[in-house]
Amino acid sequence: MGLQCGIVGLPNVGKSTLFNALTSAKALAANYPFATKDPNLGIITVPDPRLDELAKLVNPQKILPTTIEILDIAGLIKGASQGEGLGNQFLANIREVDAICHVVRCFENDNVIHVDGSVDPCRDKDIIDTELILKDIETVEKRLEKLKKMAKSQDKEILKNLATAEKILTHLESENPARSLELGDDEQPLLKEMMLLTAKPILYICNVDEESVHEGNQHTKAFKEKVAAENAEVILISAGIEADIAELEDPEERKEFLEDMGLNEPGVNRVIRGCYQLLDLITYFTAGEKEVRAWTIRVGTKAPQAAGVIHSDFEKGFIRAEVIRYADYVALGSEQAVKEAGKMGVEGKEYVVGDGDVMHFRFNV
Repeated sequence: MGLQCGIVGLPNVGKSTLFNALTSAKALAANYPFATKDPNLGIITVPDPRLDELAKLVNPQKILPTTIEILDIAGLIKGASQGEGLGNQFLANIREVDAICHVVRCFENDNVIHVDGSVDPCRDKDIIDTELILKDIETVEKRLEKLKKMAKSQDKEILKNLATAEKILTHLESENPARSLELGDDEQPLLKEMMLLTAKPILYICNVDEESVHEGNQHTKAFKEKVAAENAEVILISAGIEADIAELEDPEERKEFLEDMGLNEPGVNRVIRGCYQLLDLITYFTAGEKEVRAWTIRVGTKAPQAAGVIHSDFEKGFIRAEVIRYADYVALGSEQAVKEAGKMGVEGKEYVVGDGDVMHFRFNV
């Protein structure tokens, strides 16, 4: 689908180490600012135990999980909105992604330098927020200039956009991100069109030391208090632990390592699921002898468009969808048993696909 999450943060907070653990792409992770100059793009497999359960029941030749894209973006410093450091490049890269994973450093380590000399995730967040807001103010001011000139025509649509832009600018100038501004449905198109950096949905990742991965520490406590009003998810993760887990190829060794660390699963799994939700994505499945496969769609997608994710011909010639709820499939044990129990639904073009639906599409081209 081409939807991307971008990993952002100050230099040396663990972005590239986390990216490597997520993707095994081996991006350069080094103890100096701007080790990542060009963004690294990785494809991440989305962990989904439902896919494994379906595969156990169907015993297919292949199992194909769904994926999302993640971008490791260069570190930002004060003055980025004015081009300091790699600011212009950093901000341009953020503009291209659909959602943001903001990594903050919440661990003490004298061997890993901090660009500002001390560990303070709340201060670090403020630095990035300020630079993004300043860039957004610049964007909105440019749009306002154009709208004011066009408003002389007294066109109602232009006047409405002018009022909306002024509302957004006032909000930004009060040091608030655009995502926290409540706008009406008729105001949303302008916000989307301007591609503001602070309008993107955000997930916070606190990179902690090994001892703090379960309960956190004073840094994570202060950070959670700071972002409490944002209604954003905060995930605790030790990028160092995740890097060690990623090096273990044997499933049993991974399981043993996780048990020794007191973890139920790798932290990156929570990050991936967080990104997936952040992008407003859900999964449906197709299940047959050749393959059991997960497919990615947006929340609210109707059956013909969901079919089009498999092949455009499926959407063009869509006739109907045969739908089994995941819970029914697992409870009854097979597609045939579901049919016999009368639990398979036959749905038309207006059916909104649900998360976990197991689907067959009938089409004619």
